[in-house]
Amino acid sequence: MAHERVLTIDGGRFLRGGREHRIVSAAIHYFRIHPDLWRDRLQRLRAMGCNTVECYIAWNFHQPTPAAPRFDGWRDVAGFVRLAGELGFDVIARPGPYICAEWDFGGLPAWLLADENVRLRTTDPVYLAAVDAWFDELIPVLAELQATRGGPVVAVQIENEYGSFGADPDYLDHLRKGLIERGVDTLLFTSDGPQELMLAGGTVPDVLATVNFGSRADEAFATLRRVRPDDPPVCMEFWNGWFDHFGEPHHTRSAQDAARSLDEILAAGGSVNFYMGHGGTNFGFWAGANHSGVGTGDPGYQPTITSYDYDAPVGEAGELTPKFHLFREVVGRYVELPDAQPPAPLPRLMPQTVAAPRIAALRDRLDLLATDPIHHPTPQPIEKLGHGFGLVHYRRRLDGPARTHTLRIEGVRDRAQVFADGKLLGMVERDIPERTLDLQIPDEGLDLELLVEPLGRVNYGPHLADRKGLIGGVRLDHQFQFGWEHRVLPLDDPTGALALENQEAVTANQTAGPAFHRAAITVREPADGFLAVPSTARSLVWLNGFLLGRLWDRGPQVTLYAPAPLWRAGANEIVVLALEPDAGTQSPDAQSPSAPSPDAQGLEIELRGEPDLGPLATPSTHADY
Repeated sequence: MAHERVLTIDGGRFLRGGREHRIVSAAIHYFRIHPDLWRDRLQRLRAMGCNTVECYIAWNFHQPTPAAPRFDGWRDVAGFVRLAGELGFDVIARPGPYICAEWDFGGLPAWLLADENVRLRTTDPVYLAAVDAWFDELIPVLAELQATRGGPVVAVQIENEYGSFGADPDYLDHLRKGLIERGVDTLLFTSDGPQELMLAGGTVPDVLATVNFGSRADEAFATLRRVRPDDPPVCMEFWNGWFDHFGEPHHTRSAQDAARSLDEILAAGGSVNFYMGHGGTNFGFWAGANHSGVGTGDPGYQPTITSYDYDAPVGEAGELTPKFHLFREVVGRYVELPDAQPPAPLPRLMPQTVAAPRIAALRDRLDLLATDPIHHPTPQPIEKLGHGFGLVHYRRRLDGPARTHTLRIEGVRDRAQVFADGKLLGMVERDIPERTLDLQIPDEGLDLELLVEPLGRVNYGPHLADRKGLIGGVRLDHQFQFGWEHRVLPLDDPTGALALENQEAVTANQTAGPAFHRAAITVREPADGFLAVPSTARSLVWLNGFLLGRLWDRGPQVTLYAPAPLWRAGANEIVVLALEPDAGTQSPDAQSPSAPSPDAQGLEIELRGEPDLGPLATPSTHADY
């Protein structure tokens, strides 16, 4: 006898446990939420009227190195799925291996890029071997949680929006067979944009096809019916909000407009998955990027900010937004609402401002923060150096005689500070590839250093193979410079390397370039807070050794979400790596920023009680989705 949760299709409709069923789902990502808050966020989505949650599984979050993947702690995806089931949800699992999700490299692990010849998302044997090894670990975990075995997982996706990337039926069939052979016996599906070319490239015979869109449900479902007339209509990603890139305004969508589009989906007999129900946060270095250029060397790189609030019905810190209430009202017209109330609003910390003295220049702490030097004739990307994230330091000795040369640095991914004998010469960045610097070499020669700061890897489109660091050459005039020393600064938790510093000595230190600052914030009890560092142009911020993310005065984001589980009663250590100390004193295009000035030695850190995600873009309407 089928378990009551098993989802099947009959006559163009869903049956759940043999009874007609409509899916009302919300996307939520365990990897973007502190695990102590999983229950809170799930309960809020249940109260909105959802009977299902959908979740991507980020391969790189579980396996950031080629070592065995981890499924413990924050990576306990099985625990997250079981919790959702206990709270009354069915679960739709989307294991990729590619997920997009505005997540670094679309969820693929960076170490794949160490092989220059790998062809991602194809039947390339090197790529498939890595995918198969990952599925050997992951899929048996999911299989045990399927509704056919008494668990909450009712459906599993094959790849993700593949028709937006390529057309390779053999690749999709390999993944389909791989899921089945490893124990998946529940409903399989694909999801793609509502265009016939995308559906042609992304669908699999005899597998449910779904579409992703934010508006014009009748048009989207009509396209789906032309391709799959017998499949029930499903909007697998209802884009009720949007994400933000650095340098853009904060995107929002009118709650009324989104609710009208939701009503159109449900009125057409469709099932829906809110993307996102709750967005969460791209903590650490996990934010991805987009690229609008035709080629990888073209301008058009668009890194994503730390917040993934997404203007969702449940906000980044658990806020119930106007969309929450309007969506609940619309859902209640079509399905019976659960007897569930959302948790009370979570407490917030009281605002305060603290000083954060400069305690160490990053370049003075290379021996403590960086890996052992690796030498190679040409600059190597971070992936070929055995790492996925952090900064990369390149160094080479240039010999005289004295002369002024034009320095060209090719293939910066994504920003590079250039130092000549310890002096900050200028900045080179990815989207201004034509920029050059004038370099005066004395008779005795000089040390040339390049400190490269990667941002997120591209997560969507044709430019996925987005290696970081330097992927080109360095030239003086037309002459390539060979023989480079490489060191990686992973920066997982730099507090140990800073613990024994002499405060007086480092305060006077004038070494150019990025510098660490430290402060203590005392709180009575842990609660949610939001941290701002308005006195630096670009920074990384750690709370008690945990990297919250990145701030940049290009905006829009002003505050970083610091959830209650990361705080402790009493003193809390805040460390800021000021990558550009002098906020507002130089243009982003300046070629010759100065060394730190005495009045830039200290920063101010603001603890706020409310988030600030920046100035709003003009509210979007259905025409933009």
